[in-house]
Amino acid sequence: MMHPRCHPTPEGTVLVELAVETVQMTEQQAGPPVPAGPRTGTRVRHWVLVAVATATVIAGALAVNPAQGVVTPTRPAAPSALPAAAAPDPAKVRLPLDCGPFPTTVALSFGAVLDGRPTTVVAAHCAAENGTPPDGVYVLTPGQDGRPQVSATLVDPHEGLTVTELKLRSDATVTARARGYSSDEIPRYAPDLTVLLSWHRQGGDWLRTRTTEPAAKV
Repeated sequence: MMHPRCHPTPEGTVLVELAVETVQMTEQQAGPPVPAGPRTGTRVRHWVLVAVATATVIAGALAVNPAQGVVTPTRPAAPSALPAAAAPDPAKVRLPLDCGPFPTTVALSFGAVLDGRPTTVVAAHCAAENGTPPDGVYVLTPGQDGRPQVSATLVDPHEGLTVTELKLRSDATVTARARGYSSDEIPRYAPDLTVLLSWHRQGGDWLRTRTTEPAAKV
């Protein structure tokens, strides 16, 4: 597991670091460059014909008869939205927050069908009277008795983050934006980092990517 580090530069700015947890990061490769520069009409038509021929060859390679098997998609199926009434209810599960005498507050949440199961992703914190209590982000799914259970912790409250956005992309990636701190010396009322987080399923685990950048000055 890797942990993000922020290094101050001599000018006082903060270098952005990208950390990936659980498994190693895989980079997206850029597609082939688009032809640029002037071309004659003949050269353009020739380029289009080559592209069409290439697409035809690829399509033919994907056509599989029953004797050869069936081509299956490698990307995860797009998640479907889930009404709040059908999603696991955060109020019916004990979230792993050590709040002492204070109750818990759900700041952000959404419901969806992920991996074929009704799921709620929730950001919650202790309802303290003073200060800025950190958030935890949890994945809730139905338990064996049908009651909601915490099946994964995406953000631990000990990370000291305040989650401001929590969303689900069409490719089943969970994303979040949060406010954070570059060190323990930074006052809790003045976060100096913007933290961008994303998670996607790989096998039975959630693969997390974390990017930090200096917080925008208000």
